[in-house]
Amino acid sequence: MTRITDPFAASPQLMKQWMAVSLAAQNSLEPSLIELVKIRSSILNGCANCINMHSVEARAKGETEQRIYLLAAWHEAPVYTDRERAALAWTDALTRLSQGHTQKDARAALDAHFTPEEQMNLTVMINVINGWNRIAVGFDLWYEGGAPAKAA
Repeated sequence: MTRITDPFAASPQLMKQWMAVSLAAQNSLEPSLIELVKIRSSILNGCANCINMHSVEARAKGETEQRIYLLAAWHEAPVYTDRERAALAWTDALTRLSQGHTQKDARAALDAHFTPEEQMNLTVMINVINGWNRIAVGFDLWYEGGAPAKAA
């Protein structure tokens, strides 16, 4: 069998539709929030490809190094707004469903900072990035974009 190195070549029609949903979800909320959610979900799923890609994209959209690095411990970091914290808590709850259903605790903050439409948009975005994480991890994909990292 031939190894999948390009999901778009392997299944062009389905991946075109998946990409359309991805772009619609990505464009449904403010870009900085979307990138934080993508990176956080990717951290939880251990998807190096997506952490790499979305860190590059977040920087290009003006996100700071500090806020990107602190996503691994966002609960203790005072650098996120209440709205961002609500989105990150919702990301954690939905991404970790198999570890216990904690979404009820995250819902109060979500309700306080997001309209019903925004809640649905955020939920779809979380599902989309979790899906991309599984595609990237499952097929050992790697993003080569952005500036190469330099060793200290």
